[in-house]
Amino acid sequence: MYRWCTDEVEPHDRFDYWREVRSKGLFGVTAELERERRADFYGEFSLRQLGGGGLVELKASHYTVERSTSDIAYAPGDAICVYQQLGSGGWFGGMRGSDFAIANGSFATSHTDLPYRTAPLGAGGFHLRILKIPVGALPTQDKRVRELTPRTFDDPTLAPLLGACFADLGEAAAGDDGATDATSLVQALAHLALIERGIVRPGSRRGQGALRTARLSQARRLIAHNLQDPDLTPTMVANQLGVSVRHLHMLFEDAAKSFSQTVTDERLKRSRRLMREAPDRLIADIATACGFESLATYYRVFNAAYGMAPGDFRARGP
Repeated sequence: MYRWCTDEVEPHDRFDYWREVRSKGLFGVTAELERERRADFYGEFSLRQLGGGGLVELKASHYTVERSTSDIAYAPGDAICVYQQLGSGGWFGGMRGSDFAIANGSFATSHTDLPYRTAPLGAGGFHLRILKIPVGALPTQDKRVRELTPRTFDDPTLAPLLGACFADLGEAAAGDDGATDATSLVQALAHLALIERGIVRPGSRRGQGALRTARLSQARRLIAHNLQDPDLTPTMVANQLGVSVRHLHMLFEDAAKSFSQTVTDERLKRSRRLMREAPDRLIADIATACGFESLATYYRVFNAAYGMAPGDFRARGP
């Protein structure tokens, strides 16, 4: 992963360096900021190539961005972008169709080689993730892929799926051993974007594959969110996911672990983390906090998984 921030440059040069080297040279856009505000400018970003795409997370104080026809000619990208807005919101304009705002937590898509202008809403500046997937890496070569002007997702049912995939992709970028395969996540995000734009049908083989990957990601996150609930069941998760219990179990059939195995494994991992983070906390309290129905059940499951009692694990130290 490549990381960079303006702290590496002298204050009076920070915006000029960001504009000429980072914005234009790396991202192929033109950055502008009033001269009197440049001394206070701050920006940082990370870039990671994984799963056939490029994942960027960017934070910066307020400035404006333009991807002009000359920028496109200078640095063509031929990729689709899926944006996740993390900050206070942003504005897009200058392309065919109407301008629009993207709120915190929302998503948008575009093709890299169409002009646009953007700026953050409010004083908070930019904070967003951008996943760039080269068109050549997509199974579909529909010409409409290169006609994706920036637009927010209109289908609210896709937002939780996108959020789960982005979260899993972030864990894959961080090297989490338990993270979902990055390639499947990148392809799922790309095809969810194309489903939303009407280029891929949800019922097609590619559409169904993307929805399966995304729903499995969301199901795992729903499990993690509800671990402390001893009544965590497939019915609870299926209802929150909006699918049948049978469909939920089918999602886990292609995974390494079943639903119940996933729940148990996550509870055990959380209990181990809590024992390290809170060495004085009672093991009984930790078992309850992780959703085990009884202390006896916790000891039995822990010993079966790790070949030792929780107290012996704690005694070994970090």
